[in-house]
Amino acid sequence: MSELRFTEDHEWLRAEADGSVTVGITAFAQNALGDVVFVQLPELQSYEKGAEASTVESVKAASGVYMPLDGEVLEVNDKLDASPELVNEDPMGEGWFFRFKPTDADAMAKLLDQDAYDRLIKANAQA
Repeated sequence: MSELRFTEDHEWLRAEADGSVTVGITAFAQNALGDVVFVQLPELQSYEKGAEASTVESVKAASGVYMPLDGEVLEVNDKLDASPELVNEDPMGEGWFFRFKPTDADAMAKLLDQDAYDRLIKANAQA
């Protein structure tokens, strides 16, 4: 598995061998949401960075999942339609949301690495 990158909105990104990027929400995010009951997956189209690409609903709240970089969504995780609980059970594996082709392949390097994300989580816990 390649190195993960993270956003301040608690999304994780993993670069794939074919140049695409897989996106999901972190364990921290799914824990904050509670039991996930529904995931609205994005359309297979282009999105700009920051656009709401997906929505995740839990017993506690609904939350947007934002496009972390400019790009085109190529694939969605259809398993989440029937089994949204995968987001809770395996948020950084089988609970992924979508795969996209970034407009700028180098843009991922500007996102948070594991250490920076861990510091963000620690700061949030102390706030």
